[in-house]
Amino acid sequence: MPEELSELIAISPIDGRYQSKTKPLAQFFSEYALIKYRVLVEVEWLKSLSMADELKEIQKISKGSIAELDELAANFSIDDAAAVKTIEQTTNHDVKAVEYWLRDTLKTKKNLAPITSFIHFACTSEDINNLSYALMLKGARDKIILPKLISIISNLSDLANKYAGIPMLSRTHGQPASPTTLGKELANVVFRLNRQKDSLAELALQGKINGAVGNFNAHLSAYPTYDWESHANTLIKNLGLEPIAYTTQIEPHDGIAEIFDCLMRINTILIDLNRDIWAYISIGYFKQKIKDGEVGSSTMPHKVNPIDFENAEGNLGLANSLLGHLSRKLPISRWQRDLTDSTALRNMGVGLGYGLLAYESCIKGLSKLDINLDSLDNDLEQCWDVLAEPVQTVMKKYGIEDAYEELKKLTRGKGGITKADLHMFIKNLAIPEEAKIILLDLTPQLYTGIAQKLAQNINK
Repeated sequence: MPEELSELIAISPIDGRYQSKTKPLAQFFSEYALIKYRVLVEVEWLKSLSMADELKEIQKISKGSIAELDELAANFSIDDAAAVKTIEQTTNHDVKAVEYWLRDTLKTKKNLAPITSFIHFACTSEDINNLSYALMLKGARDKIILPKLISIISNLSDLANKYAGIPMLSRTHGQPASPTTLGKELANVVFRLNRQKDSLAELALQGKINGAVGNFNAHLSAYPTYDWESHANTLIKNLGLEPIAYTTQIEPHDGIAEIFDCLMRINTILIDLNRDIWAYISIGYFKQKIKDGEVGSSTMPHKVNPIDFENAEGNLGLANSLLGHLSRKLPISRWQRDLTDSTALRNMGVGLGYGLLAYESCIKGLSKLDINLDSLDNDLEQCWDVLAEPVQTVMKKYGIEDAYEELKKLTRGKGGITKADLHMFIKNLAIPEEAKIILLDLTPQLYTGIAQKLAQNINK
């Protein structure tokens, strides 16, 4: 099969139709990436053992040899990964294949050959895997996911400020309600996303390298007086992770679940946003910028569909389905270890991939929005009855009984209440003249409270 057809024959759209958009995640979640991170962890463990004076049987290596090990991990290539996979065909064990590849590679290097017996020393496969997956997820979060979220928040913040003072009819239960501003409604989303984004950035990923059942059994059988806990904790911290002292054979994945739960909250907020913007486009509050050559319908030439927001919503749902399963499944393992997490963990990138697709679509959609002032103003002009709220509130201020009921009689369910109807009602009220003047000067466009201020202050 020709290489150029690979996108056409991929089973998953992540690696097919959308491969160009999800490609940045390959450096963290591809099979190659997993093997590369395993090599990195094995190298770091080997270096740490060599540097420990108490472990006299392992030869101390020079700075030059340490640099050589670092270079080996940093420059690990696709061809190297293919060689590991070839070994795996015999071992039928992916981590053992990495160990054998590293051993065979170091045996060819004079200064490193003497320490090859300490590769994977006292480790179980999960010691290597949990650190690898934690580093993969941390890297994807910090370098790809968070920057995309920041971009969405930045775009929304710009729109919130731009439209801070643009009056808009609210709709509660789908019905006309007290006016707000377009900018304030976008600022609501900015506030929610900022809170979750900060939580996502602060969540720590845990790691362990404590042996087959978490007790350093093998380590102590070889070096019974050595402080293996401190040794392991130092290595894990140097990798940028948080040591976890209490584990079975596997790191319990609670930290991964916390990140996925936070991502699901972010995605849920974005589903809410995309549905609302879709609806605002539907009723004409937003227009969409037209791109030459694009088609909205195969039969209706006039169509300009809100496809970016629809794509975002669909992919956010897929992302949350996968992340939700992983969040619920990964922290559960029978007794000291079962292998159900192994195949599940390989799908982390798929869940994040659908999220990344959605973020890209959302950013694209936001960039194509144009406000339709006439539509916004027309809706407000048709809804003078929303001023029943301030009128009855002022009536209550001046002690008029049954104020709510009076306005209810005038407005509820009738529709078509005009400015003249409302003004006639206000003029006949038994309230001070200055209060009447204030109410008579009020319009649906002016009845927005502190919405503009809130929108303008969203980044302060």
